[in-house]
Amino acid sequence: MEIVLAETKKIADACGAKLVLIHVGSKTREKEKSLEDILFRNNIEERKAKVIWAEGDVVDTILKLCKLNIVDLLILGALERENILKFYLGSIARTISRKAKCSVLLLTHATQKGKQKVIVNAGAEHPKTIHSINTALYFAKHIGVNEVTLVHEVHSPTLAMAMAESSSAPEVTKIKKDFTEEESGKLHSLISKCETGNLKINEKVIKGKPGYAIRQYAETKKADLLVINSPDMHLTLFDRIFAHDIEYVLADLPCNLLIVHSRV
Repeated sequence: MEIVLAETKKIADACGAKLVLIHVGSKTREKEKSLEDILFRNNIEERKAKVIWAEGDVVDTILKLCKLNIVDLLILGALERENILKFYLGSIARTISRKAKCSVLLLTHATQKGKQKVIVNAGAEHPKTIHSINTALYFAKHIGVNEVTLVHEVHSPTLAMAMAESSSAPEVTKIKKDFTEEESGKLHSLISKCETGNLKINEKVIKGKPGYAIRQYAETKKADLLVINSPDMHLTLFDRIFAHDIEYVLADLPCNLLIVHSRV
């Protein structure tokens, strides 16, 4: 908890945000004293942080309190699996990630200024995407990142069929080249509509299933932060059995994850 709180303060200070600390469970003097000690050690003045003690279902209570307090960003800690360098979500954090009506930041590592590798999933052709990119760029600027990679995921069964039906290697090469150029053009056009400022923007087109491809790419590139759109709807058991998009990422976190909720 203290590590997550320290990271949260760092982010709040960088973005000029107010802190709201939510504890769901019984309030005891021992817990109050523990929290007071943690706040003191991390130089968080109690008068500048709103502390809410509540009881009830953990997920429902957190989501309700976020709505009542007009929370823009909910920060949660992901847990490290024993003996291997992978991170996973408990059932509470996973459910909140799917249902939250505000942006959610899942922390696996401490943030560092300057040389962080920030990767944004810019491939979704969706009204949310530009807002998600702009949010990621805003966040990157404020935490001291100078370079961001915007990734366009492409999953095209039609392309595979066209290549399979081609009669020669030159035809296949031309089909792949034309397709890649077309998708790169889409990505570049999307970026031109965003508020990039002085950030260095890298553009990358990758092929694969949405969600799965970006997770693999982030892991391969040793990213520090991956940014994705929030899901469009509450996902069901069916969605978790037949994984897609956000489920691929939540299944095995490659790094810190920012899920941007766009009010569009």
